[in-house]
Amino acid sequence: MILLMPMIPTPINAEAAAPNGSRKPTVAAPASASPELTARPHRRIFTAQDKLRILADTDRAADTGGIAAILRREGLYSSALTDWRRQRDAGAFGALTPVRRGPKAVEPNPLAAEMALLQKENARLMLRLKRAEAVMDVQKKVAELLGIPLAPSDGEP
Repeated sequence: MILLMPMIPTPINAEAAAPNGSRKPTVAAPASASPELTARPHRRIFTAQDKLRILADTDRAADTGGIAAILRREGLYSSALTDWRRQRDAGAFGALTPVRRGPKAVEPNPLAAEMALLQKENARLMLRLKRAEAVMDVQKKVAELLGIPLAPSDGEP
């Protein structure tokens, strides 16, 4: 014997579904994505120091057989170790050391300070020479006006 359940008529509009001003039925919001998950995964980037540290750990653990534990701890595959060892042997990690950006500092010339001092002294002496020549010119003109004969100097008539 088969039992059939009687059909109960359901209202179509929302007013009929919520008589006496009661709340309208709501639909549960969809479960939001976990805040820990990013929209797009990104590749991990290891610095040269990290790579060298992990390689040193695996080199120390090679005798005891702990390389697999290090790979699990760091979340790496053995192929990454192979690539990193190849790079280390080629000297690529030495070239990855951080370098200060911008123009390179020029080493000061050891003679530059002495040269600057000599140039300053030369400029001072040139000014003093010009003043002395101006004073001598004035003395010659005064002597000429007064009629005093001057003895000829070595370089001048």
